[in-house]
Amino acid sequence: MKEGSSMFFIDTSRNGKPVYDPIVNQSLDNYLVNDLKLPGHGLIMYVNQPAVIVGVNQNAYAEVNMPYLKEKGIKLVRRTSGGGAVYHDYGNIIFENIVINDDEHFGDFKYFAQPIIDALHDMGATDAEMRGRNDMVIGNQKFSGMTMFKVGKSYAAGGTLMFDLAMDVATKVLTPEKDKLESKGVKSVESRVTNVKPFLKPEFQNLDIEGFKKALLLRLFNAKSLDDIETYHLNDHDWSIIDERLKGKYDTDEWNYGKNPGFDYYVSKHYDIGTVSFNYSLSGNTISDIKIYGDFITGGDISVIEKALNGVELTKDALVAALNKVDIKGNLGDISADELADLLLEKTKIS
Repeated sequence: MKEGSSMFFIDTSRNGKPVYDPIVNQSLDNYLVNDLKLPGHGLIMYVNQPAVIVGVNQNAYAEVNMPYLKEKGIKLVRRTSGGGAVYHDYGNIIFENIVINDDEHFGDFKYFAQPIIDALHDMGATDAEMRGRNDMVIGNQKFSGMTMFKVGKSYAAGGTLMFDLAMDVATKVLTPEKDKLESKGVKSVESRVTNVKPFLKPEFQNLDIEGFKKALLLRLFNAKSLDDIETYHLNDHDWSIIDERLKGKYDTDEWNYGKNPGFDYYVSKHYDIGTVSFNYSLSGNTISDIKIYGDFITGGDISVIEKALNGVELTKDALVAALNKVDIKGNLGDISADELADLLLEKTKIS
């Protein structure tokens, strides 16, 4: 993405039209990294219709205002990776670098953020900067969060870029748990995020999202027109594989919404690894059904921990003993059996 590097553009439009379906769009990186494997450094950039994207281990019913989502016709899409719930709409751009067989810059968020920051500076947002490990901010407000995933020596590195996102809708449809917000010392979603549009020069403030995307691409590739950019266009063969992958799993309500088990007790707390929530039922004082949720990111299998807790008496000693028999760190994250037992013992009945 630096000058001299041979980055190319991967055009993800279909039959000459942009694809706005978030279920399709969020499967693209998987196809590009695992199947197509175009050599070198490709870049995709797309826009989603209004949608809430939830992490693979999240309870959508606890994260999302479902009546509002349905009323506004907002799509619900579940990622295949961890992390929290986000809102996308026609005011938001998603960009992803697809790097094949070269992991030199894996984990280096700044390497991929800096060209975007430079482009935004050129467009007038001179206070845009990188903050923390993977956020782009103006002042104390975030306009982009980034993430990466790796397969062998290949990976995808990308994020969102808020241009003109409907913040009021985002705030209403995402209902983050109060505990999580308090732990970060902030009052609400709105106070922590911003669109970049108001900070741009007037000629860029009049653009629609496709116009903004074009202006950004021209700067990233240092090109006078889109025709000057080396481009791979997804073809019918590519689309047939992408369609096939989605069919019957990622395009189903069962995958995207998940089953709401509706067990009797729900406890949730924010830790360093992210939010961990338990939904469970008791038979007497013994756990009879249990499901773990959260925005933690794990390479393991949380069902290992669910199985270990099923049938266990709800006492500190019994819970800790059961949890110590499994690999908590490998299947959930760096959190102690003691902390998880204490959370379960908070036992909040769902009214």
